Amino acid sequence: MARAVSLPAIASQEGGLSRYLDEIRRFPMLEPQEEYMLAKRYKEHADPGAAKKLVTSHLRLVAKIAMGYRGYGLPISEVISEGNVGLMQAVKRFEPEKGFRLATYAMWWIKAAIQEYILRSWSLVKMGTTANQKRLFFNLRRMKSQIQALDEGDLKPEQVKQIATKLGVSEDEVISMNRRLGGDASLNAPLRADEDSSEWQDWLVDENDNQEERLVESEELDARKLMLRKAMDVLNEREKRIFEARRLAEEPVTLEDLAAEFGVSRERVRQIEVRAFEKVQAAVIELSRTRDIAPVARLTAPAA
Repeated sequence: MARAVSLPAIASQEGGLSRYLDEIRRFPMLEPQEEYMLAKRYKEHADPGAAKKLVTSHLRLVAKIAMGYRGYGLPISEVISEGNVGLMQAVKRFEPEKGFRLATYAMWWIKAAIQEYILRSWSLVKMGTTANQKRLFFNLRRMKSQIQALDEGDLKPEQVKQIATKLGVSEDEVISMNRRLGGDASLNAPLRADEDSSEWQDWLVDENDNQEERLVESEELDARKLMLRKAMDVLNEREKRIFEARRLAEEPVTLEDLAAEFGVSRERVRQIEVRAFEKVQAAVIELSRTRDIAPVARLTAPAA
């Protein structure tokens, strides 16, 4: 994959990032059906052209995620490059039959690649490789801020206990990581010398959604499921069976098995699947006109 896909390079000199961002904006976004067919083509035939289109159409997603990690003091060009590696891994492992968009799947691979790079690069985190250490590294600052523990030096025993309980780690791990973090630079240090400059901690990314966002996401997911079920009413029994078996099942049924079930060719099943997808997509778009939810998300959400 890495050799098959040639990506735009980020020049190290001034203006290189701006030129890179301008360049990746020229790659078109993919429609759901186009993305699905490209992913199928790459998965079944290892088509490098399909892989390139999938990767380049998501380079803007990588750049957006990478910008959230600027506060760690690493070259943004390298952060983006690591994120691109994660994106390519996501494309390699993506299973379009699951019914989710590539962006939803890829964002976790992108974040994982960037975080691994940060852990490798920070001299103060020489052994930050376990799940607990990673959780501490990326959340300790936020936890200290929440409990107003912003002074330099060791945490108070009650603060250590509170953080350890919240993050599900040992108190010794909290003490050790806090000392390693504190040995580098103060999170309250200004980014620039002027008095009104923002502090380093203002640029740290918070990976967790707040309760309001979680509630909104839960309600939206329920609405998506309901809309998808209503949209599937446009299908006949055979189309519904093939659509559910291929797009909504936890383990998609193969084209061969469905061909044997209905007494038709493998290609005919694929055609029915594509047609059913198009019919449901059109129904979803029609239903979405009266709802405050983006129509594309409707179709990619799994049914209840």
